[in-house]
Amino acid sequence: MPSTFLTALLLTTFAGLATTIGSVIGIFYKEPGPKYMAFTMGFSAGVMVLVSFVELLQQGIKSIGFAYGHIAFFAGMGLMYAIDVLIPHNYIMEEHDHSEKHKHSEVAIKNKLQKASLFVAIGIGIHNFPEGMATFAGALKNIDVGIAIAIAIAIHNIPEGIAVAVPVYAATGSTKKAFLWSFLSGISEPIGAFVAGILLLPFLNDTVLGWMLSGVGGLMVFIAFDELLPISHSYGREHLSIIGVITGMIVMAVSLAMLN
Repeated sequence: MPSTFLTALLLTTFAGLATTIGSVIGIFYKEPGPKYMAFTMGFSAGVMVLVSFVELLQQGIKSIGFAYGHIAFFAGMGLMYAIDVLIPHNYIMEEHDHSEKHKHSEVAIKNKLQKASLFVAIGIGIHNFPEGMATFAGALKNIDVGIAIAIAIAIHNIPEGIAVAVPVYAATGSTKKAFLWSFLSGISEPIGAFVAGILLLPFLNDTVLGWMLSGVGGLMVFIAFDELLPISHSYGREHLSIIGVITGMIVMAVSLAMLN
């Protein structure tokens, strides 16, 4: 179990620190192209939806039964909804109105950007906490499933890194600060995994893991439907969005077929 614990923690760290990839993109490219964002967000959503329904929920149902499996699934969705309502976190790329309707001083704009970047970083960090638990739980049950979840969450964390880095860099001009804030927002995922491991590992059995996996499935479906797909569609590339979803599902289905 210690080796499995360490592997699960490393996978979660990889997924969480993908925000730093986003920070590099944000610093050097300012804003990725709409085609890139539409496809990758759709791809990540497709991976998350398929692995949630085909693998995580099914594993939960096998462990705790059909009724309890679905209760845990919808509870996971409810948890993510509550976090989303209490701690909103708008990506900077979700706002496409670049027109300057009001003129502000340079200082006022920088102060606004600094404040916005702080709230976005805190919001994303809190959202990443349960995602860390998701990757950790999946890896404990099946390392291959954990890898799949980690990759999906890593893809979805890249724009989160951009969301944090762009306003910080614009406000301060410091690449170090932009990188640091995106790093801090991502590190909450392995922290979430570590907390889950410390609290749950002594009590971990098939029943507890079944509840966790079903709940994680609901959490990931909520992220896909509430965050990834709307962001993907917001770029006005609907066909690329659905192509990304289908591609993500195909890749996930093929990888699961190869494992089984």
